[in-house]
Amino acid sequence: MTAVISAQSDIVSLRMSHCRAEHAARSAQYHLAVLHYRTCLEVAERREDCRAVEFFALKLAGCYDQMGLSSKAASFRALADCGDHGGGSGDASCAG
Repeated sequence: MTAVISAQSDIVSLRMSHCRAEHAARSAQYHLAVLHYRTCLEVAERREDCRAVEFFALKLAGCYDQMGLSSKAASFRALADCGDHGGGSGDASCAG
């Protein structure tokens, strides 16, 4: 029962962080968007959801590009690319 509540809480916090990040990015507040997208990425990694890791890594890369931090953007693109080598299941962990 506790695991179900924890999973639901994770999903709710992920959704809230994602909404905050999207709003910040639309307002060109990229430093704030990065903060929230990193939270999303951490939740996705804990859940071992490779598709979500890829999605949020690409969002972070886009923000870093907008901030002129191309090397950071490239590192998050590389993280997103791990999904292309995970056997196609989408469920494998990208973090390890």
